[in-house]
Amino acid sequence: MAFGVLYDFTGNSNVSKVIKARDLVKESWFLDAVKFPQPIDLFVVLGHNPVRTTVSSSTFGIIYNTIRGLRPNIPIQAFGGHTHIRDFVVYDTISTGLESGRYCETLGWASMSGINSSTFTGNQKPRGVPNPTQKAIKVVNGTAAPGNASTPSSNLVYSRRYLDWNRLTFEYHATGSQEGTFDYHSGQRVTTEITKDRKQLNLTALYGCAPETYCQSCKPFLAEGNIFKLLQTALAATVINSSRADIPRLIIINTGSIRFDLVEGPFTFDDSFIVSPFDDAFQFIPDVPYTLASQVIGTLNAGAFQKRSNDEEEEDRNLSPRDFHFNTPLIPSDACTAPDDNRGKPASIMRPRSSEPPLTTRNLRTRQSPPLTPGYVTTDDFGTTGDDTPHSRIPYYPQPNDLQANASFPANGTLPKTVDLIFLDFIGAGYVVPALNKLGGSGAKYSASDISYYLPKTFTTNSYLPVYAQKFWQKGVPNCPVGAGVGF
Repeated sequence: MAFGVLYDFTGNSNVSKVIKARDLVKESWFLDAVKFPQPIDLFVVLGHNPVRTTVSSSTFGIIYNTIRGLRPNIPIQAFGGHTHIRDFVVYDTISTGLESGRYCETLGWASMSGINSSTFTGNQKPRGVPNPTQKAIKVVNGTAAPGNASTPSSNLVYSRRYLDWNRLTFEYHATGSQEGTFDYHSGQRVTTEITKDRKQLNLTALYGCAPETYCQSCKPFLAEGNIFKLLQTALAATVINSSRADIPRLIIINTGSIRFDLVEGPFTFDDSFIVSPFDDAFQFIPDVPYTLASQVIGTLNAGAFQKRSNDEEEEDRNLSPRDFHFNTPLIPSDACTAPDDNRGKPASIMRPRSSEPPLTTRNLRTRQSPPLTPGYVTTDDFGTTGDDTPHSRIPYYPQPNDLQANASFPANGTLPKTVDLIFLDFIGAGYVVPALNKLGGSGAKYSASDISYYLPKTFTTNSYLPVYAQKFWQKGVPNCPVGAGVGF
């Protein structure tokens, strides 16, 4: 029995309807389905919804509690998302949940054996492949934590694994792939079609060569290599109203407008969407006293993430930078089964995690273990054994809500008396104006009527990096040197 359950999303259009989980579990059709009189081997719950029920936006807990209250002895398996992390959660001795990262960076694997079924007659322990071995018991500091089970003892055993989404991973795990048979004609045709469509959409159009890698959170805020230091320079150089170019300006954007790292190498039309996909335009209030305007960034950074509304739709957009990188809370490792002494070895030379002989060994070349590459290092309810490929941890540094750039300040180093205060259109009336009035006290009376667009609405947060690259990143074009990536 399967249910698809979205988190309590409120940003849908008027042609759709989202039923909140707390209302869903009261509906007769749902209750009738849970109490279905025919045998049910397993309840599957899946959807864009965090599997960890302590996350504020997760509604899986409501579904789990309802099903478990009505059917205390039937396993429940959840597959979720939304928080962009690798995670595996133990709900009880017969119920777990898997979340598999973000952006097709991760292929999540979960397996279970021991389901009591009156209809399944197949082999529950197939030969030649690893089989699950781990009970649904939380692991704390490498050992099973007692007393966390809310259901009777069970014969169910589980495994979970997080595979890096790349060709090397898939080649290693695919039967026979080490004999040169990984590519199929059908797959090559799909690749050809995708390549053709990307060219037709100009996604490969080159703006410039990024001279180094700029990351969201692997470097301290505004340190060399931190993307927001680059953005200070890019905003100052590109967000310019020609009729007001000589007037000092402060430019504020939210750090949530950046969705990914910018890596050394070609910066293309496609990359502009990967790094900064949103189309927020630039508004401003002219001639704001500098002593007042300069304090706005501090007020914004002391508050919550800016949202367009109270809708949960903004939560996915405004996740902490920590949620968009490798050093995430709760993340794992096993070989589609329990861990063994292969930890610390690269996937290219790991032994199959099974007592059975390897399915394919011919022409497999081995070499000494190279240093670990930076990537996901995961801890979850099963411990630290879930990542398929061992990695070194990428450092994490917190980033503020907002970023400010300064431009056209007096060349002699003095501070201006007034500035154009520039900001994104979705934070102006709801955040910047209240901040100005709070900082200015009774003498400040700013309102939405003071706001106008600094540049045409077509120039957005998706526009300034391409413009900057076309102006300042032309060295090496069209043969851009490619860097090693994030964390090196």
